[in-house]
Amino acid sequence: MKPELPVMERTKQTARETTGGKGSRKQLATKAARKNVPETSGVKKPHRYRPGTVALRDIRRYQKSTKLTIRKLPFQRLVRKIAQNFKTDPQFQSSAMSALQAGQRNLQSATQPPTLFNRTNRDLYTSASRNTLATSRLYLTDDGF
Repeated sequence: MKPELPVMERTKQTARETTGGKGSRKQLATKAARKNVPETSGVKKPHRYRPGTVALRDIRRYQKSTKLTIRKLPFQRLVRKIAQNFKTDPQFQSSAMSALQAGQRNLQSATQPPTLFNRTNRDLYTSASRNTLATSRLYLTDDGF
């Protein structure tokens, strides 16, 4: 007579929590830390975007828009104030002021230093001893629009 072999029952395999390896140790530590941290008094933290996200969103918004970043009147006051350092009582054509503002926006979006105003006032007023800055004179600067 043959000896009877023990018969093993069939069982389903279940996922077991591993304890070896660096990743799992780290995971277990964070789980344990989460369990031990007392919950705050129900005050939810305000949502914060990752660094740079809001800046990129603003850049996209300003690039899409066609409106001026600086309003006309404050911009005109600034330009006239700068121009008075080089010539007393300077006069501007409205088209020249618009061209300056468009150039300022281009410089601002290209993140270049705004040196156009100084160069324009110094070179274009004194070269032809003019009282009024015209749009056509702006194209003589080496920045070019």
